[in-house]
Amino acid sequence: MSNQTSLRVADLPQNAPTPFELRPTSSVLDAIKQDLGLLGLRKLSFVGELRAQGKRDWTLTGKLGATVIQPCVITLEPVTTRIDTPVTRVFLADWTDPDEPEFEIPEGDETEPLGAEIDPALVMVEALSLALPQYPRKDGAELAQADYTEPGKQALTDEDVKPFAGLAGLRDAMKKDE
Repeated sequence: MSNQTSLRVADLPQNAPTPFELRPTSSVLDAIKQDLGLLGLRKLSFVGELRAQGKRDWTLTGKLGATVIQPCVITLEPVTTRIDTPVTRVFLADWTDPDEPEFEIPEGDETEPLGAEIDPALVMVEALSLALPQYPRKDGAELAQADYTEPGKQALTDEDVKPFAGLAGLRDAMKKDE
């Protein structure tokens, strides 16, 4: 997939945008579906343009659209989600990898190092993986209360662990002693 869609930076015009439109075939959709662990993937499209920014940098802007089917985190039943999201990537010629091991990349950082080629298909798959719901949930699906305890003992409930829940019982016990 990447060989067909890669754009050689040296061949791109500096003074005009280079449009792209990706609508992957069913075999490519199947491969992406497998890679991302989806139950289904339909209507995937990535449409946009690549344009020069300054003398050496490039900006890719596009719109990603897809219908994804994932298992519900509670019931494991299929959950269908429509994704329509704008995508921006800025490819910098002077991009440097942070040296410090604890360096955190700021949230929403859209910069990447500029290589010899820019591949909109790779950006499409990355953007799709980032746009997927992390915890897909079927309408009305809720976690039931789970009680865990040793055999023969009463399980703690949410009511038992609320602050001051035991004070009423302590107060009543003290009144009996009076």
